[in-house]
Amino acid sequence: MSLLSFAQWIQSTSFFTELRGSAYAYPIVLTIHLMGIALFGGMILLVDVRLLGLGMRKYSVSDLVNQLRPLKRIGFLVMIVCGLLMAGCKAEEYYYNIFFRIKLLLLLCILLHSAIFRTSVYANPAALDRAAKIPGRAKLAAILSLLLWAGIACAGRAIGYVEPPLDRIHAGLFHPGLPTVQSVENHRSAR
Repeated sequence: MSLLSFAQWIQSTSFFTELRGSAYAYPIVLTIHLMGIALFGGMILLVDVRLLGLGMRKYSVSDLVNQLRPLKRIGFLVMIVCGLLMAGCKAEEYYYNIFFRIKLLLLLCILLHSAIFRTSVYANPAALDRAAKIPGRAKLAAILSLLLWAGIACAGRAIGYVEPPLDRIHAGLFHPGLPTVQSVENHRSAR
């Protein structure tokens, strides 16, 4: 099964078809996704700003990291679950979307970032407090984190501005309330 076939299959399941076709469910999932991003992104920003020494200096790195970790995990979980729900609804459309692919690539870079810096920076923030100044490795982790998450936010926002190739999309065929390719083409030619 090709990736395109899998995308078509996943979005044609009754669950994702109903979610995509709902006037309320999809916008609610999108809103909760954005709230998860705000929570998670806010926690990431606070920690990164502290690691760079640009703010939050009256708090130790370990206190900040340890106190924000539960909120960061909640935001991350909400963001990922809602993101997967939205991706399943429009899997075929996202298959053709270059910004969705960029977002996935940047998410892989975030996983790599986490693997590289977890033990030396994030897992032992008390060691950073004992250092005379924040080590360069921690500052590098913070800068890369900010850049990668900003890139993900920009790519995520850009996803909505790319028109899918309507002559290839089959999503409308799986839900009677959604337009088919033929009805979209008829609408365009009528203009």
